[in-house]
Amino acid sequence: MRTSISPKQPERYQGRVIVDSRYASEFDEEMFTPDYWRARQSVQGPEGGRGQVLFLNRDSEQWVLRHYHRGGMMSRPLQDRYLWTGIERTRSLREWRLLAQLHDEGLPVPRPVAARHVREGIYYRADLLTVRIPNVRAFSEIVAEQLPPAEAWRAIGACIRRFHDAGIYHADLNAHNILMDNGLKEVYIVDFDRGRRRHDGRWRRSNLKRLNRSLHKIGLSLSIPEFEQVQWPALMDGYGSWTRA
Repeated sequence: MRTSISPKQPERYQGRVIVDSRYASEFDEEMFTPDYWRARQSVQGPEGGRGQVLFLNRDSEQWVLRHYHRGGMMSRPLQDRYLWTGIERTRSLREWRLLAQLHDEGLPVPRPVAARHVREGIYYRADLLTVRIPNVRAFSEIVAEQLPPAEAWRAIGACIRRFHDAGIYHADLNAHNILMDNGLKEVYIVDFDRGRRRHDGRWRRSNLKRLNRSLHKIGLSLSIPEFEQVQWPALMDGYGSWTRA
C-alpha cells in the first residue's frame, strides 16, 4: 500500500511506502530495487562506495537510492536489519519526514522522493530515494585534492550554524556528508539518518567536535600541519558570524 505525501501537506504514513505527491502517479515500488534501474541502464557511474548508495538517471532529474545499512559493532551480525518498534520509528520514514520539513523551510538538503520499509518478523529493512543535488562533491573529496580557501571553510561554518539555529541535530556530521559546489560557495548537508530536532543544548558542541575529528583525520592523512591553525578557525569564524537574514 502506498501513501502520497507533499512536504507542505503531510498525511499519516500507511503501508510501507511513502512518496512525494509530485511523483506518486508514476511511482513504482520496484524503484527501490537496484535491478529496476540496471534493467533500464539508468545507474550512473560505478556502483559501490559508502552507505550502499546508487546514483540514478530518471528523466530530467538524477536520484539517489540509499539502502540503510548498519555501521559499527552491529554491522556484521545484523547488516541491513533493524529492530521493528513500529512504523513511526522506522528510520526511512523519520528521515523522509525530516528532509521534507527542512527542504520546505529552505535549508540546503536534498529533496526527498520516497521511502519504504519492508518488515521481516521482528526486523525490517529500509530504503530512501532523494533528488540528487547537481554539480556538487563531498567536501572530503575536495580536501583530498586541494586545500580550499578560508572562504570555503567559513561557508561551511555558516551553513552548519543555520541548521543548529533551526534546532537540527545531525547524527553523523562529517566531511563526507558535507557537499560543496564547484565554486566552493554553496554548501549542502546530506544523510540525516537518526537526525532530529532538538532544544538548544550541548549537542551543538558535540556536533562540531565530531566534524573536527573527521576533518582532522583527513588533515593528518594529507600531511596538512596548518589545519588546526588555519582551516578550523576559519570554519568556526563562519559559524560564529552567521546571522539570520
